[in-house]
Amino acid sequence: MISVKVKTEGIRFSIPVPYLFINLGILLLSSEFLHKQMNKWIKESMKEKEMTFTIPQLDKKELGKIVKELKSHRGLEIVDVQAKDGTEVFIRL
Repeated sequence: MISVKVKTEGIRFSIPVPYLFINLGILLLSSEFLHKQMNKWIKESMKEKEMTFTIPQLDKKELGKIVKELKSHRGLEIVDVQAKDGTEVFIRL
């Protein structure tokens, strides 16, 4: 489970993100339908600029391997950011 913690002056909250949600996100992002839609939207928006750009298809097997590897490094702190106004964000596996 990935834990996202945010601390501000008046508010402090934690959001646990189970690996199940990450795997569902991978399935959605690697779907062929979404890939075609994203490229279609980009193509329509780039017509005015006469540029071409396509997003490559994501491989869900490779992304699954990344998530599996992340699971073996529990407790690893990925993000530790502290702003000048006192806001802190921590993301930990």
